[in-house]
Amino acid sequence: MNSSAKASPWWTPSVHADRRPFLVGRNAIQAALRGFFAREDFIEVDTATLQISPGNEAHLHAFATEALTTDGQRAPFYLHTSPEFACKKLLTAGEERISCFAHVYRNRERGPLHHPEFTMLEWYRAGESYESLMMDCVRILALAAETAKTEKLAYRGGESDPFAGPERISVAEAFERHAGIDLLASVAADGSTDRDHLAAEMKRVGMRVADDDGWADLFSRVLVEKIEPHLGFGRITILDEYPVSEAALARPSARDPRVAERFELYACGVELANGFGELTNAAEQRRRFEIEMAEKARIYGETYPIDEDFLAALSLMPEASGIALGFDRLVMLATGASRIDQVLWAPVAEYGR
Repeated sequence: MNSSAKASPWWTPSVHADRRPFLVGRNAIQAALRGFFAREDFIEVDTATLQISPGNEAHLHAFATEALTTDGQRAPFYLHTSPEFACKKLLTAGEERISCFAHVYRNRERGPLHHPEFTMLEWYRAGESYESLMMDCVRILALAAETAKTEKLAYRGGESDPFAGPERISVAEAFERHAGIDLLASVAADGSTDRDHLAAEMKRVGMRVADDDGWADLFSRVLVEKIEPHLGFGRITILDEYPVSEAALARPSARDPRVAERFELYACGVELANGFGELTNAAEQRRRFEIEMAEKARIYGETYPIDEDFLAALSLMPEASGIALGFDRLVMLATGASRIDQVLWAPVAEYGR
């Protein structure tokens, strides 16, 4: 076959016939998860896609648009990168258990595991610990596998047993085990980080360090190169207790102020979910957003506005835990698909194709 030939469009009958089993599996898994949340007394909510702020994480890239007011004035808006801000406002309004299947949008993202528009499953439990979310995840992955009539989750030759008990490991333990680095030696009690100390540790174990790398850049490099390739094989992994500087929306741990109540869920080396014990201190949240936007300005030369309405609601929000799960990725691993576009009914067009 000529390597320069264009692939047939997704709507070609033969291509659709190949994709259809994955798509039918997607619908079955979504129906099963809706049943799960209904049995757990969750209310399914639907949030607006257009937001004043798309989120304030340094490395998330949004799609910008604008609205025209009734008198013709232009008002900037963004397509949300997550329904999180709206969901937390609903917790403030009085909802206690909510779930949401939301189409979300992230720019600069396209590949086997990334798509510019994808489905995020988020759920929140007011008054409950973030450990409750871990138990939810275990049950949800098992239910997805059962629904897809498979005994394993699979991706690129790797397998994970969703019915086995999960491995739970802290980020610091993972750095020590897989990279030979004492991560928390570079984190102070107030959460501040020592870039030079982490850089020296990375050089000691033979890792690349650039002069303009900040602590967060170095942390991410170790995570991606040394740790993630080992997570979620054989059984799922819960990677817990991220440094507070890497958990802008999570509250600090009562056990160790250097780390936060944040975990990520992995299967077959693929990140599936990101959960928090939610931060409810509005002043601290503003400070963290400002730090994130300063970093975004430094790296990318742009920033996003802070949603003042969200901060006002946050000051009244009850203690809660919340999580975002990449629904399409879960479907991929349960149905055996190799690319995210195989489990999307109508993928986003590609320029130049």
